[in-house]
Amino acid sequence: MFLSVFDVFKIGIGPSSSHTMGPMTAAVRFLDMLRASADAAPAAIKVRLHGSLAFTGKGHATDRAVLLGLLDYRPDSLNVDEAEERIAELWRTRRLHPVGLPALDFDPETDLVFDFGPPLPGHANGLVFQALDLAGKVTLSEIFYSIGGGFVVTAAEREAPPAVFASEAAGWPYPFHNAAAMLRMARESGASIAEMKLANEIVVRSPAEVEEKLDAIWAAMNGCIERGLSLDGQLPGSLKVKRRAKAIHQQLLRERGANSSLPHVASDWLAIYAMAVNEENAAGGRVVTAPTNGAAGVVPAVIRYYLDHCAGAEPSKVADFLLTAAAIGGLIKHNASISGAEAGCQGEVGSAAAMAAAGLCAVLGGTPEQVENAAEIALEHHLGMTCDPVAGLVQVPCIERNAIGATKAVAAASLALRGDGQHFMPLDNCIQAMRQTGEEMSTKFKETSLGGLAVNLPEC
Repeated sequence: MFLSVFDVFKIGIGPSSSHTMGPMTAAVRFLDMLRASADAAPAAIKVRLHGSLAFTGKGHATDRAVLLGLLDYRPDSLNVDEAEERIAELWRTRRLHPVGLPALDFDPETDLVFDFGPPLPGHANGLVFQALDLAGKVTLSEIFYSIGGGFVVTAAEREAPPAVFASEAAGWPYPFHNAAAMLRMARESGASIAEMKLANEIVVRSPAEVEEKLDAIWAAMNGCIERGLSLDGQLPGSLKVKRRAKAIHQQLLRERGANSSLPHVASDWLAIYAMAVNEENAAGGRVVTAPTNGAAGVVPAVIRYYLDHCAGAEPSKVADFLLTAAAIGGLIKHNASISGAEAGCQGEVGSAAAMAAAGLCAVLGGTPEQVENAAEIALEHHLGMTCDPVAGLVQVPCIERNAIGATKAVAAASLALRGDGQHFMPLDNCIQAMRQTGEEMSTKFKETSLGGLAVNLPEC
């Protein structure tokens, strides 16, 4: 099993990797399919959103994301100001002008449909794209599933994932597919989890490129923290939620060095780092999937906590943190799910907490066994967590949930470092428990905003 660190951590835009980045990517892929088709003769495009994408698509800006994708924008290179002008033009003209294709009719008001019927069979996040000719006949149709973390697959790819050829797997020095194999390979090689992950990465990229891209990932994460700490005001959407990270940050700065400072103040710093990221995400800002947008604050917050509050912290170890976290995130995605629409928030913030706990444990000197233990502790204590965003917005409870997930990650790493790596519940078993819990969880509690906090609102 090989999932690159740059698949786990992707630079994109908020507020949702599955509801924003995924649909945008799906739209771009459909345009590419049209360009490659000799028989499509497209004159118009229609799109239908199914399942969770329909129920919470408005709150997650899924409709805007589809428009951006049909305008050939990609999440990692979006020019926001230019894009807004082109969206406004699309609403005026009802016409698309994709490069390499004829002008296409597309009315955002009628040709983008939120289908509130049963979800498509392959995943809770489904999209159907259709191209029609001048006579109104469908000439090309494709189903896409946005499976979490910005990953998108077609229905065929979902049904029969591409096989990993033995020769390809043999090219990876450490092709671990679960935590047990990862620990066995670490014992046999004497390598850390980060070293094994790096060895796999440099099969397809040069060491210099890996280093450069990891630096860019951390720069984007840290930049998101800084923006979140510097901005106040109201987040977009009907809830009128106010940004809080800046005000709390200013309080903490004023209290620095005071004799009356409480011992748990470091947790407040940790929390505002996470809140800053998720407030930026909620505002549609530039974020990094970690492993998703809804859980984007946990890993950056714990890295920043390590750098700012842990004695002897070394900035050069951020790469080891990210590589270790990505190894754990890859195991969870491969063996369960990181999609809130598929597994609930245990798959998002729970996965992020496990990744962050592993990363922190590693850079604080933990053995591979302790690192695995840290990830298991963090994930275990998120099992059963529902995804119930109020009004379909990635704000309540998502912003504070990232803050609490970060504190759990630090506590899990600390507990693991106090032990010898031996523990009762293996990470693999915990991941399977999460998968089973997600499968049996009611759809009401999986990003549809039909249960939980989403239907228990203040009356005033």
